[in-house]
Amino acid sequence: MPRKITDGPLRNKDRTKKKLIDSVGSILKKEGFAGLNISKIAAKANLDRKLIYDYFGGVEGLIKEYLNTKDYWKISSNDVEDIIENGKLDFGKEFSKSFLEKQFDDLMENAEMRRIITWELSENSKPLKELVLNREQLGERILSQVTDEYFKDKDKNFRAIEAILVSSVYFLTLQAHMNGSTFCGIDIKQKEGQAEIKKALKQIIDWAYT
Repeated sequence: MPRKITDGPLRNKDRTKKKLIDSVGSILKKEGFAGLNISKIAAKANLDRKLIYDYFGGVEGLIKEYLNTKDYWKISSNDVEDIIENGKLDFGKEFSKSFLEKQFDDLMENAEMRRIITWELSENSKPLKELVLNREQLGERILSQVTDEYFKDKDKNFRAIEAILVSSVYFLTLQAHMNGSTFCGIDIKQKEGQAEIKKALKQIIDWAYT
């Protein structure tokens, strides 16, 4: 039986790229976006900074690759088609609920995701703009093919409702971890508080579809 190849130029390249990408995440979690420079990334990965240019074309390319691998909105083309087809059964009602709940849970549990959102809100960079544009394009596909038909003759603007709910999830999860205080008397770092927020998100979606 041939021995499994564990080394070689391609495998080494993949490992090196992963180390650099992981180093971006480590620095981001510890120092925030201000700590992301080529010297710190190379030092964290214990690699020559020249490899960042060789494999990614520079820091911007590396950060773009990092964002592509870490974006919690990232969904494959096949999954998007399934979401659209399944969503048509109830005009996206249950998907909207599950999406908001998953977004809330992911941001509460994942420090990297919270850093990325904070980064997006405070920095003007090409990789971040591309990330946000990709999310908007994905959201547009789902909204235009699933929810718009249901709400077109109604007095509720579901896109506006969804925008408010998504941005609320961003703020509440960031606020809970950055200063740890309660919000409207709800302790969102506790399971009971999280359950109340997710319950309210679902109730608003139910109201929108009523």
